[in-house]
Amino acid sequence: VAPRNELETKLAAIWQEVLGLAKEIGVHDNFFDIGGHSLRATTLVSKIHKELNVDLPLRDVFRHSMIESMASAISRLDEQTFVAIPVADDREVYPQSFAQKRLFILNQLEGAELSYNMPEAMLLEGALDRTRFEEAFRKLVARHEMLRTGFEMVDGEASQRLYHDVNFAVEFYRVDEQEAEETVRRFVRPFDLAKPPLLRVGLVELAPERHILMYDMHHIISDGVSMEIFVEEFVRLYGGEQLEPLRVQYKDYTVWQHSQEQKERLQRQEAYWLDMFQGELPVLEMPTDYPRPAVQSYEGQTLEFFFDASKTDGLKQLASETGTTLFMVLLAAYNVLLHKYSGQEDVIVGTPIAGRNHGDVQPLIGIFLNTLAIRSYPASEKTFLSYLNEVKETTLHAFEHQNYPFEELVDKVQVTRDLSRNPLFDTLFTMQNTENEEFELEGLRLIPYPSALDTAKFDISLDVGEENGGLDYSFEYATALYKRETIERLAKHYEQLLVTIVSRPDAKIAELNLLTAEEKEQILGAFNPAQPEAAPAAAFHWLFEEQAERTPEAEAVVYENDRLTYAELNERANRLAGTLRASGIGRETIVGILAERSVDLLVAVLAVW
Repeated sequence: VAPRNELETKLAAIWQEVLGLAKEIGVHDNFFDIGGHSLRATTLVSKIHKELNVDLPLRDVFRHSMIESMASAISRLDEQTFVAIPVADDREVYPQSFAQKRLFILNQLEGAELSYNMPEAMLLEGALDRTRFEEAFRKLVARHEMLRTGFEMVDGEASQRLYHDVNFAVEFYRVDEQEAEETVRRFVRPFDLAKPPLLRVGLVELAPERHILMYDMHHIISDGVSMEIFVEEFVRLYGGEQLEPLRVQYKDYTVWQHSQEQKERLQRQEAYWLDMFQGELPVLEMPTDYPRPAVQSYEGQTLEFFFDASKTDGLKQLASETGTTLFMVLLAAYNVLLHKYSGQEDVIVGTPIAGRNHGDVQPLIGIFLNTLAIRSYPASEKTFLSYLNEVKETTLHAFEHQNYPFEELVDKVQVTRDLSRNPLFDTLFTMQNTENEEFELEGLRLIPYPSALDTAKFDISLDVGEENGGLDYSFEYATALYKRETIERLAKHYEQLLVTIVSRPDAKIAELNLLTAEEKEQILGAFNPAQPEAAPAAAFHWLFEEQAERTPEAEAVVYENDRLTYAELNERANRLAGTLRASGIGRETIVGILAERSVDLLVAVLAVW
């Protein structure tokens, strides 16, 4: 059914933009069935606020996920005028955003020099115009102030300084295919945060019409969405397009973030987070292969896995039936996995969120990313369905309070400072919902080129993305704590757990099985081999009688000053047994013995036997 009034028509246009759909959207289409997810729901709320001047709560996107019901919910809301981010006045230095401050400090830790680099590489096939190529990047540097910003301490304050001109040049290399991988690896090196640009671009010529484009930014000026903007705008500039000027820049956002009005908004959100993290905070105690180093090591590896489309359909079906999202199902399952490994029923997992919930910041390069600490209670007696509902509510609350900076939360709650761990949580769960568009460059084909960093920011990070109907998932892990085979086993257990959850979502968490078929076979067969049937053993009292015949004069029992030989013990036990039989006590009769510790106690036990 097509939109029937002005509000439904406007909503349908906003949905199309957010979902990237060209086809018409009907008023009974479900947002989450046609490509919507948690990240897009946040973007939707932001766009509705900007274009319709109403503040639609995020949970209402889940409650009213069709245009008809959403329009009805919006019509009941009071109008709230969209307030634009103002352009900041000119200053010598500007404050750093909350996210930048944290990275500014982390960058100074020993071993973390490369942990916050964001390298990417692409294979370019076809005729490349080098002059246009370099000019496109120069225009990008001129367009985005973040690419011309340095970071330093000024009068004891973490500050950012904007430069009008920076020394930027594309690095050119010419190597053969065998050396390509090593060249891409060597391209990634530490940045000096005080000296912009915190961006490097390199071009490797393998053959006249075969190149590798390499680019690397420091996380303090970029995030996942920024990387997409960077590539998309490069493609448009290389193609000769004129880009619309930016009304505001990142520095304007940071000044706005520190304004009194925004501080008051954050104050209101703070109460929620402090309530979530009151009391003693859990520290995840996963079994490790090596002792935890006194100071966190950032050395790591990443292993990649795939969960096929048929199994993924079951997870999507479960999300649809429970009014949750794939993100919530996968996060709940990951929490259960951590519970199974650690035995803990109070777990905190970090998850990054795009943080671009003001319409003005959508086209900017910069770090808007915030990290949400999700605390939940995967108790063994709960069913998975009831626990999933808890995770849904906790996650929605966290999304609704997502503007509160993680850095502030760490400062406010009672976190024990420990150089061997991250504050609040040691594991991260990420669902990659950033849009992997295929870019077309004039006369060129762009193909992703593998470029991995051997680093790990956390003990274990699980990163999931949808691919060809299935799930690509990877575990990044600290090599100072785990062996490769341990993480491979963890990944298999996660997959097995997902399969079990789809088949038995109403089962108790304690009943959800982690073990693969091979492991069950190993436990039943290899670890517990069939025992040959033993010859029936002689009863104990017969063995005692034989011993009494062989060594009648040997001491059998000694207690303080009392001693009995085997012959004496046998004779007294037989006498007492005869008395019991005379009293009507026979085979299999239970007889209670009440006696102090003594020789007589043993006589009584043998007599009953």
